[in-house]
Amino acid sequence: MTTKAVLSVLGKDCKGIVATVATTLYEAGANIDDIQQTLLSDIFSMTMLVTLDEETCSFNALQERLAQDAQKLNMQINLQREDVFTFMYKV
Repeated sequence: MTTKAVLSVLGKDCKGIVATVATTLYEAGANIDDIQQTLLSDIFSMTMLVTLDEETCSFNALQERLAQDAQKLNMQINLQREDVFTFMYKV
C-alpha cells in the first residue's frame, strides 16, 4: 500500500539538511515526488511531496525516524498524510 504525504522542514540553515532527510526517506523506501526549498537569510524551508511504501516502512515509523533527524539537525520536521493536509486547507 502506498501513501502520499507532505513533508515540511523549517529551521536555521546548516550543512546536510537535504542529505539527512533524503537519506532517511531512501532508507524507508519512500520516493520524493516533488521538492521545493527556500533560504530566507539564514532560515531554511523545504517542502516535499513523497510517496511511502507502507509495506517497507509505516507512516508512523517514518515519523519517528524524521523526529530523530529533527533533533539531530535542531529543526522542525513535520510529516502529514496528503489527504489530511489537503482537507485542513480546503476552503
